[in-house]
Amino acid sequence: MKRSAALQPLSREHHTALALAKACERAVQSRDDGKVNKACQRAIQVFSGELEPHFQYEEQSLLPLLHSSDDKLLEQRTWADHQQMRALLDGLRQNNIGALDNFGKLLSAHVRFEERELFPVLESLLPELPAFGSGIH
Repeated sequence: MKRSAALQPLSREHHTALALAKACERAVQSRDDGKVNKACQRAIQVFSGELEPHFQYEEQSLLPLLHSSDDKLLEQRTWADHQQMRALLDGLRQNNIGALDNFGKLLSAHVRFEERELFPVLESLLPELPAFGSGIH
């Protein structure tokens, strides 16, 4: 299914997020401290430059659309996932392999949740959503 124009930039950003999640997974599997440290630093950088703005846009512009609908569970899951990833940043700053593992797994699951569950509902609620203007590259 073709994504609505308003959600296409967010969907494109999901590709970058999935690539990061895969890099986290590979670093964890390697058990190599250097690779783990590098992956933690990359995750922190991508989080701050790309994921956090993406999350803020969703929280401020998209999730309010669900607030009065029957889809409160989608809203709650999205908020919870965002908060869990934010909470893992301290562990990433300490190059903690467990935090990196959890971050990568949560990020991958979150992207799939948004693409398969959240975005289709948002598209049905308001076909002309405001576009995510700043873009994350």
